[in-house]
Amino acid sequence: MCGIAGLYYPSTPKPVDPARVQAMADAQAHRGPDGSGVWTAPGVGLGHRRLSIIDVAGSPQPMASADGALTVTYNGEIYNFAALRAELQALGAVFVTAGDTEVLLHGWAAWGPAMLDRLNGMFAFALHDARRQCLFLARDRLGVKPLHYAELSDGAVAFASELKGLLAHPLLRRAPQISAVEDYLAFGYVPDDTCLVAGVKKLPAGHSLLIERGKAVPAPSRWWDVDFSRRATGSAKALEEELLALLRDAVTSRMVSDVPLGAFLSGGVDSSAVVALMAEASRGAVRTCTIGFDEASLDERRYADEIARRFATQHRERIVAADDFSLIDTLVHAFDEPFADASALATYRVCELAREDVTVALSGDGADEAFAGYRRYKFQAAEERVRGLLPASIRQNVFGTLGRWYPKADWAPRPLRAKTTLLALAEDGAEGYARSVGVTTPALRAALFSDAARSALGGHRAEDRYLRSMRDAPARDALDRAQYADFQHWLPGDILTKADRTSMAVSLEAREPLLDYRLVEFAAKLPVGMRLRGGQGKWLLKKSLERYLPKDILYRPKMGFVTPISAWFRGPLADEAAALGRSRILGEWFDARAIDRLAADHRAGRAEHGRTLWQLVMLERSAARLFR
Repeated sequence: MCGIAGLYYPSTPKPVDPARVQAMADAQAHRGPDGSGVWTAPGVGLGHRRLSIIDVAGSPQPMASADGALTVTYNGEIYNFAALRAELQALGAVFVTAGDTEVLLHGWAAWGPAMLDRLNGMFAFALHDARRQCLFLARDRLGVKPLHYAELSDGAVAFASELKGLLAHPLLRRAPQISAVEDYLAFGYVPDDTCLVAGVKKLPAGHSLLIERGKAVPAPSRWWDVDFSRRATGSAKALEEELLALLRDAVTSRMVSDVPLGAFLSGGVDSSAVVALMAEASRGAVRTCTIGFDEASLDERRYADEIARRFATQHRERIVAADDFSLIDTLVHAFDEPFADASALATYRVCELAREDVTVALSGDGADEAFAGYRRYKFQAAEERVRGLLPASIRQNVFGTLGRWYPKADWAPRPLRAKTTLLALAEDGAEGYARSVGVTTPALRAALFSDAARSALGGHRAEDRYLRSMRDAPARDALDRAQYADFQHWLPGDILTKADRTSMAVSLEAREPLLDYRLVEFAAKLPVGMRLRGGQGKWLLKKSLERYLPKDILYRPKMGFVTPISAWFRGPLADEAAALGRSRILGEWFDARAIDRLAADHRAGRAEHGRTLWQLVMLERSAARLFR
């Protein structure tokens, strides 16, 4: 795993200062502490920081082809590189290294941009072709690895794995993007289609960007998308066997490593499945790790211990405090943009623990999105059935009126939050789902923004991206559309951003076998009843794992990680919440009196605003770093 950076001048091949590229790469040294390199030519400079995983002693980057015409800087792993290497050798390619990086050079020479369709991996790379006079940027299908870019005032296109790499360039203008503030407040993360720093873009998942000398920088092109519009045929048993074959291959292909490798083990279905399949394929004991919490209601160690004993893993665990808010500044630095998914606290700690023993760790991320594991999918499907029984006008009048009058109960489990359900039923399915994945409601956001900020937003509304994705989804029904939208926004913006930044902050490579694109494509074709059945998400996945995992693991209620945020802002962080209204930078966007009321109502127990206060704290600290 690595960090990449670079500069390219599309119009005129200006000289590139190697020291500037080096500074951009070095700002991401945590992504690659094992080595660094810079390559420059007229109009282009590529930088690299290396975390050595494959061909440890070889494969330095940036890497050039034998004739010098092609040069690449690359972050990621190509899991099928050995098969591609053999195919390219059959075409006459001569390899001088043993790693996967060189496959990109020979692959481009043989197939050009169509090479992407052959890659199975997580990656973001920049490849310069001197003959074609172009720079080619590409990102993997699901968005596991990040890539930021911006056009600078001197005509250069700058790119880097993380935003901090761009911030190291003195010509990057640091001005906030108000629409991204709205988006962040809505979802708790800044989506991949925007950035809090105006002018900075993120190459979308499954997209590439070909920048040619003498031409304007075009919009990225999509080279892959998940398709929910087709349905698999065959018996449940046949599909179960096909799924197991895909799972085994996804896991074993991610066990290739020249450095110590292990796995995260929470005791949930997904990480337990990965560990079970690793144990099946491994000659020795699998190294696993888990963290426990000093609050029994949050602690899943007993389930992790059960799996560790079952598969005789070399297991390590550590107890951390549930009120581990001392990590705030560490996370602010790691994420650059504000990130308010509080499970990042636990994710950072488990990555920290894993890195003490291994350099690569397999995770269970992605199964909930692919196989409909989240409870919100169950609620969405049920609500859509109710919506289908009544005309929109009746739903809006009946459920909308009841929802407005029903008391708010954010503290309760969702089935008991009738106000939320009633208001969702009054809306159409896409609108209801967009709000269900949100953190701060449109009404509360409107109350917080100042008049000037509301005017500057010009009608921009965060939820609209979900509505567009669900409307345009290659899908057959409501569950398809909800999952598709999550693949476009939630997965790359929240889940994979969290996994990448927390693991890379401690120089750990995290691999997600349950996001192998072949698994994702298989899951998208499953009939709805094989994803969600009887209120049980991941139905076929769990059936396929019954031969490996006990039922108390497969079918126990999903816990997830819940931090005591609300208690923090009535206790140790109460003063920090009270001071938010006096923040200079928040005052540029928000009404100070509205923030003061929010904090006071929460502290007094008159309302539940813990998650919104957490968002504001993370926004204030992140913005202070970005725009100081």
